[in-house]
Amino acid sequence: MSANALKTAATRRNTPTGEGTYRNPVLNADWSDPDVVRVGDDFYLTASSFGRVPGLPLLHSRDLVNWTLVGHALNRLEPEGEFAVPRHDRGVWAPSLRHHDDRFWIFWGDPDHGIFQVNSPEIRGPWTRPHLVKEGRGLIDPCPLWDDDTGEAYLVHAWARSRSGINNRLTGHHMHPDGTSLSDEGKVIVDGDRIPGWFTLEGPKLYRHDGWFWILAPAGGVETGWQGAFRSRGFFGPYEERIVLEQQTTDVNGPHQGGWVRTQTGEDWFVHFQQRGAYGRVVHLQPMRWGGDSWPVLGDAGAPVAVHRRPDLPPQPPVAPATDDDFPGGRYGRQWQWTANPQDGWATQHTADGLRLTCVRTPDAHDLRRLPNVLTQRLPGTPATVEVDLRLAGPAPGARAGLVVLGDAYGWIGLERGGDGRVLLVHRFAEAAGDRERDAGRPCVVPGGGVRLRIEVGAGARCRFSYMPLSGTDRADGPRPTGPVFAATPWRWVGALLGLFALAPAGQGPAGTAAFTRFRIATGP
Repeated sequence: MSANALKTAATRRNTPTGEGTYRNPVLNADWSDPDVVRVGDDFYLTASSFGRVPGLPLLHSRDLVNWTLVGHALNRLEPEGEFAVPRHDRGVWAPSLRHHDDRFWIFWGDPDHGIFQVNSPEIRGPWTRPHLVKEGRGLIDPCPLWDDDTGEAYLVHAWARSRSGINNRLTGHHMHPDGTSLSDEGKVIVDGDRIPGWFTLEGPKLYRHDGWFWILAPAGGVETGWQGAFRSRGFFGPYEERIVLEQQTTDVNGPHQGGWVRTQTGEDWFVHFQQRGAYGRVVHLQPMRWGGDSWPVLGDAGAPVAVHRRPDLPPQPPVAPATDDDFPGGRYGRQWQWTANPQDGWATQHTADGLRLTCVRTPDAHDLRRLPNVLTQRLPGTPATVEVDLRLAGPAPGARAGLVVLGDAYGWIGLERGGDGRVLLVHRFAEAAGDRERDAGRPCVVPGGGVRLRIEVGAGARCRFSYMPLSGTDRADGPRPTGPVFAATPWRWVGALLGLFALAPAGQGPAGTAAFTRFRIATGP
């Protein structure tokens, strides 16, 4: 989408009934497990990135409504060898973002290895390499707190039953003030099994307010749960609890974990996510106030709002995280992530525009879900049209490249070098339970070897694939549909992804390259 189209889409989303209001979700794509912090007049947000690289996205806003992606805090996942192949449901889970001692800090849990942190003097870096704060399986959703009143530091975390055999409880620790280690074995400070009706308590965010320790944490499951608030005069408890945000009569299922932030004008706001199937976990902004009984009140008396008055902050131009890319000099924008730690040579820098991907030889050429060399970005949460131009220079038989909607099942359209040397337009898919691709349409020769690939993503993430030759008289006929409608699917924790790839069957010698140009996403009616 062009800059003007992007501004128009953001304006339509954030000013539905007038200049003084916004509409949820404020980030209508998969920005899972958001946490937010204010530093001066600026707001920053990070989110889970699981097994994609770079990880820990960093977003910036001046009004909590309009956000831009300014970078990532994690260049590579560790241990390096484990993330040399896709681990779509592992890696970076539910980070917490804080600002302390003139530094930004991000803590997250890797369910297979433990609690990590990185820190930086500036949001754009340089960030430290990941530091293991506590080793262990099943340690997830950590959040630190530096208590300015006492000088003490604390950390709370949840548990993943799949690795530890337990969940529905929050464990608290004393933390060394430099954030490098925990100084005790920890204590269960909230046991959800002892609270009638509560289950799957997770995602805690820890705060100090009005003489209380506060934990804001969801329970009840990602798609069906609620937001809870816990308070205690001492960090290690005992804690009182209350449900402060739940679906009620709205269409916001969940609503699930997020973070509280206070603006420079003294207003309180809460960001959280909503699970939306193939679209992933989209981000909502809720008003927040403190009731007469000193408990927080979120949304409209505890129900999520769809439209609300904007925060009392200086007006900002409508913006949104970038999606379009012309790949200047062969470089891809911040919105792109590999499905595993990248290797040198997958993409080639040069002097013109366009992304040149190497047709990487691989024995898994029949299953894109297993490939690390797929360059992805988030699927928009609204109807959209995705286009990219492609030319295949790979001479090896079986060399292929294309545009994919990638999830537990996937579908792609692109070009393949036939055994006779001709370039064919192909459209293939793989079912969630299948381990090989199947043709969704009959392959056909492409005049001139160049094609514009197109995916129309409709309601319910139903995708229609089409193409248009870039040369020859057939170009005037417009896009040609191919194959049946494909229903995008999520991964276990991740929404469906849009991806670009180039590959070739296992063999000897270079397989060539594929050139992608003019990547565009147009959203809205």
